[in-house]
Amino acid sequence: MTHPQTKVHRIFELIEPIATVTFSEVPNEAFLALGMRDYWDGYFAGRAAPLGLAPAEVVHAVFYNFADGEVARHIPWVWGKTTPQEAIVVRERGSAAALRQMIGELADSPGLARAADLATRAAVSAPTEGRVLYAGLRALDVPREPVPRLWHATTLLREHRGDGHNAALVAHGIGGTEAHVLLALSLGMRAEEFGRLHHLPKAQLAAVVDGLRGRGLVDADGGFTEAGRRTKERIEALTDELATPPYDVLGADELDELIAELEPIAAAVQAADG
Repeated sequence: MTHPQTKVHRIFELIEPIATVTFSEVPNEAFLALGMRDYWDGYFAGRAAPLGLAPAEVVHAVFYNFADGEVARHIPWVWGKTTPQEAIVVRERGSAAALRQMIGELADSPGLARAADLATRAAVSAPTEGRVLYAGLRALDVPREPVPRLWHATTLLREHRGDGHNAALVAHGIGGTEAHVLLALSLGMRAEEFGRLHHLPKAQLAAVVDGLRGRGLVDADGGFTEAGRRTKERIEALTDELATPPYDVLGADELDELIAELEPIAAAVQAADG
């Protein structure tokens, strides 16, 4: 069945903090113990592992929003320290441990088990065509225990949405680094202040902003034009629309139940994360 876009977006807001515990300290430490040099080695090893030994060019294309050359600093180097199969296990174990640590007693609650069941039903139900990273994750075994199962399900749903977001960006002619500029502006920040952009050479970032300015999306001061704001809004609306298929398997009451069960879990994660 088709659910209201507001509820689909609310699910995104709730699964995001749960899925992204995978980028927190506990999983990072687990990857460093394998011989990774820094956080980003572990990031790329863990997130790219479902793609197997794909070359940097493929990972760059799938992840979409990294600047040229960033992926190649880590892929394939990380596969000299671990394998995709081992990275999948390390990522799942570290993420489940981090989630359990962050949510405390909620980890053993009936509500979490119910959320894991509902989220998993949704997460494994969508078509995989055109969803490369989602398809890679779908090929993995679903964990049996509730906490890792919930993390796995939210990760599937997050990457399903991410694949759709990339498609929306492509449809609107927005490249990966350009997408970060638009995100920074939507957050009220200048491009050079944004965490995923400030490390880029000034000339490289200036060329990206100039390109957006030439298309009428950024004004002379480096802020949104009205056309730029509308473009960003259309991309987000299309992303929400493309993110709906997993939830079609759930009834309206089940979707409401999933939202209700996820809310305290997401809140606990956010509180623990500061």
